[in-house]
Parts: sequence; C-alpha cells; structure tokens
Amino acid sequence: MSDPRRTPLYPRYADYPASRCIDFGGWEMPVQFYGIQQEHEAVRRQAGLFDVSHMGELEVTGADAERFLQRLTTNDVSRLAAGQAQYTLLCHPDGGVQDDLLVYMLAQERYLLVVNAANADADREWLSSHLQGDVTLTDRSADTALLALQGPLAASILSRVTDAPIGALAPFRFLQNAEVCGARALVSRTGYTGEDGFELYLDAGDALRVWDGLLQAGAPDGLLPIGLGARDTLRFEARLPLYGHELSREITPLEAGLAPFVKLGKAGGFIGREALAKQQREGVPRKLVGVEVLDRGIPRAPYAVYAGERRIGEITTGTQSPTLKRNLGLALVEAAYAARGTEVEVEIRGKRLKAVVVATPFYKRQLPEGGDRS
Repeated sequence: MSDPRRTPLYPRYADYPASRCIDFGGWEMPVQFYGIQQEHEAVRRQAGLFDVSHMGELEVTGADAERFLQRLTTNDVSRLAAGQAQYTLLCHPDGGVQDDLLVYMLAQERYLLVVNAANADADREWLSSHLQGDVTLTDRSADTALLALQGPLAASILSRVTDAPIGALAPFRFLQNAEVCGARALVSRTGYTGEDGFELYLDAGDALRVWDGLLQAGAPDGLLPIGLGARDTLRFEARLPLYGHELSREITPLEAGLAPFVKLGKAGGFIGREALAKQQREGVPRKLVGVEVLDRGIPRAPYAVYAGERRIGEITTGTQSPTLKRNLGLALVEAAYAARGTEVEVEIRGKRLKAVVVATPFYKRQLPEGGDRS
C-alpha cells in the first residue's frame, strides 16, 4: 500500500491538539481541527479557512481548447469571458457522471479545470483520451495549493491582506495575479459552503505563508481552520453535491437536479447529450430530494427509503443539521415520490421511521438588502 499524499499545509495540522486526519482519496487530510460543530458554526457566523490543496488543477490550452471543452463538458463554455468561472460536469455516453468541476477562463485559448481529488487521475486520463486538434492538457496539481476562505466575514478578512479589489468580484468571477500576504494568487469568488467566500490558487511554495497570514488577519473575527467534516455538513445544508454520493457513474446530472448546468441545446453537443436528452424527453426516473426524519433517528447513506412496502430509493447524504438541529437527508428516490410533503419512511438500524420530503436547500444564507442572489 502506497503512502498517503500530503498537501503543502500538512505541517500545520499538528499545531492543533484536537486535529484528526483521515484517508481521503489517498490523501492524509484533516477531518477536524477543533471539532465539527464548532468549525461549522464558525463558517456560518464568522469565517473559516480550508486547506483544499488536494483538489486537481488541469490546464487546457490551444486554438481548439474551447471546442474541446464544449465537447467534453455539459455547460456552455462559449459563454465564458476571461475572468469568469463556470460549474459544469463531465459525462459518459450513457449520461453517468465522470466528475463535476469548475472551468476558469484564464485567457483566450487558455482554461483551468478544477476537479475532485479522488477523480483527478481518472479525469486526466478521460480528458487525454478525447484530445483532438490543437489542444494541450497540462496537470498543474502538484505545483498548486488551494485555500478556501468562507463565511460572512470572508471579504472583510481577505481585504486586510490584499489591495486587490476583491469586494467588487461577483460570484464566479476571479482575479489573476492578486497579491495576498505577499504571494501571487488567483482569487475566485466561489466556494462549497453556501456562504460568501473566496478560493485562492497559489504556488505550493507560498501555501504556508498565506495560510498563516490569513489566520493572523482573521483572528480578531474568530477565523478558524476548518476540516473535511464541517466542509461536508456545510455543503450538505446548502444542497451542494458530493461526487460518490449525489453524483456518480450511475447518477445523471438531471437526476441530481443539475439541469441548469446541462445545456442540451448548445452548439456541437457534448458527450452524454443524447442519453440526457432522451432522459429529459421520457421523464427523469429518479430525483434528488430532501427528507426530514420525524421520528428519533438520523438518516445516513445508504439507508433505504420506503413508501409503504415499496423501496423507492436511498439516502445519499444525511446528518443532524448543525445549523437547523433537524435530522435531514438528501435522497435519490423514484420521481413519483419526489413531491414536497410526500410521506415516506427511512430504514434506520432495521426500523422504519417516519419521514417527509422537504424543500432544499435546507439552508440559504441571508443576504443584505439588494445583495447578489445568483
């Protein structure tokens, strides 16, 4: 068995007595620094700093880069301008998902793809196997560190360590070569928590300096380092999908409720378009819904979901919501049982407990009057 991979920030994990690491897709990553509940609340109320340097970064360049990405991804890359990012998916011909990812347009004929850590090698192979024309694929993962600063005070904290106009950034927009804590970074107004925030891509050699600088700048506001445990509960409350749970080779983007990111009518089509168009025409057989367990019990993946004696699906992610204090889950169920208010049961430790289909996202951040709601 090979040794686990470690990010450039691994030496800092030992600074926290309560930190605990786990294997995550072959990476030794912190599941917590202080405790999941405390870290979750810090992001919802103040701000949190995440080491997500295990993510993969792939650069696509060349005269045919846009055409290549149009064919491989479900969203419409032609709508991007330099300085804009886009959420999208890679699909197989049958509509199953290879991965979900972000595409950053760095310049004409130059893009950055940010993919899930566990899929990075497979994604690189998938993309490489479909190269056509004047396209070059370069793996930048080993040279790149990625930090995420998330929470209602994220912009205020970041503004203390950069002169870049980060406050003017709209969601899914980014600045290149911004100076942060004395290092150069790509600063993107994106994240995976349901809160406002930024993701910072920088040279791996600068990671420790920027991490330390941000924590020092945010200390008066209660900024904490955040592990994978709270990252999962935060994204769950906001109904953001996790590959291997809400998305997989067996789950299509339409079943996962991601139709806005699947442009079936875009010029040239894409891999998986025919299967997804057929699924849309004939009706999506399964839908991802929220469920709340009304009896005493917490839904967990992959607990079965029933309607009467019929097994209609299973929980993909579930927990007691740290923010809402309700026993909630995301479930992939037969479409006939997806309507809000539908009474169902979740089988927990051999017992079927009463549950009901509820609205998602479970949590939506409060925005100031006139704030952006995209």
